[in-house]
Amino acid sequence: MAQAVEEWYKQMPVITRSYLTAAVVTTIGCSLDIIAPSHLYLNPRLVVQKYEFWRLVTNFLYFRKMDLDFMFHMFFLARYCKLLEENSFRGRTADFFYMLLFGASVLTGIVLVGGMIPYLSESFAKIVFLSNSLTFMMVYVWSKQNPFIHMSFLGLFTFTAAYLPWVLLGFSVLVGASAWVDLLGMIAGHAYYFLEDVYPRMTGRRPLRTPSFIKALFADDAVVVARPANVRFAQPPAPELHED
Repeated sequence: MAQAVEEWYKQMPVITRSYLTAAVVTTIGCSLDIIAPSHLYLNPRLVVQKYEFWRLVTNFLYFRKMDLDFMFHMFFLARYCKLLEENSFRGRTADFFYMLLFGASVLTGIVLVGGMIPYLSESFAKIVFLSNSLTFMMVYVWSKQNPFIHMSFLGLFTFTAAYLPWVLLGFSVLVGASAWVDLLGMIAGHAYYFLEDVYPRMTGRRPLRTPSFIKALFADDAVVVARPANVRFAQPPAPELHED
């Protein structure tokens, strides 16, 4: 059993494995009182005035108590982050990292701006950890890129992947969780989906092109097709023309 888990862990792509490891270690550390959550949460005042810039990152690593909700989010993180990195972003690790960076920036910006809006500031002030929202963003992006996959929710009913975010949002409301957390993830996910997939098809321009300095951080393996030595391939035949 332990060997199977080790193999499963080693086979994860680098971004998924790194994020999952950091999230589990951080959450366990807080549960054992090794790390204080008060040193991790998003606090704009401490970031600006005390230069505690690490809070911009650590608030995405802590998933609260190690309960059933934690297990659900670790499952979503391990599954959908892995699916995105291995399929949609296969051979594009830098682009996948940039997607997460974009999502984290959008979520942080929404919380900061929302905290300054009357009647909304009180709700946004309660959102000090955005880890669940970033996980939900990955679920949303995956559902948009794989809308026709058939899924089942707890064996109760079936639906296509396009409705997965809404099913999970409804489940969160039923169990008494805050809908704001999931909604923020959906907003960030839709912003990425629109700018990366929809807008380029409309205009021919791609505003979310990954910066070169981020590409330099990741050495994606090129796909190499080997062929035996001293073998010549015949020139492909000319296409046939069919007249009506």
